[in-house]
Amino acid sequence: MSAIRLLVLGAVRQHGRAHGYQVRNDLEYWGAHEWSNAKPGSIYHALKQMAKQGLLHAHEIAPSTAGGPPRTEYEITEKGTEEYLGLVRQYLTSYDQRPDVLTAALGFMVDLDREEVLALLEERVRSIEGWRKAVTEYYTPEEGPGQLGHIGEIMNFWVHSADTGAEWTRGLIARIRGGAYTFSGEGDPFVGILAEDQENPYATGERHSEDDR
Repeated sequence: MSAIRLLVLGAVRQHGRAHGYQVRNDLEYWGAHEWSNAKPGSIYHALKQMAKQGLLHAHEIAPSTAGGPPRTEYEITEKGTEEYLGLVRQYLTSYDQRPDVLTAALGFMVDLDREEVLALLEERVRSIEGWRKAVTEYYTPEEGPGQLGHIGEIMNFWVHSADTGAEWTRGLIARIRGGAYTFSGEGDPFVGILAEDQENPYATGERHSEDDR
């Protein structure tokens, strides 16, 4: 699994139409360059690939008055929206021990309705519990990691991570049941993207005045 497809589709969808620099700016604003593989090269590559796959529609925009090549703006297609929502659902439920996919899904979960998100998160808890049960058939945390030598520390880490993940997910379920956040169909959603001329306080690396890619 990779979070980059979901992140890029979600950013484009929130803008309506966006060029690569805007998508990169938003992903850095969300900190995705720190907790996922959303680096500049992978962002631009994902945009071009998903345009070829029919998930995004590429619009060629006239060059700026300052000159330079035409800029490409991307718009999510119906097929892309189906892919996007499918990835949100998949990443909310799957337990593959990769935090980037869950983190990306949490950022877009409000595009689903509240009851569906609750059902998906409850499925996630069951998935974690099932994984833990399978592991503890041959590894018992209570006996300590020493039973497998120092390699047991790997299993110890993942079992504890599973327990913590299940506890956190149950807390999120409780918060959502209690009315937290605005989900699809409930009103105006929280806006977590930057306007085109808005400075990104978390921008990193060399920047270009024109996104072109």
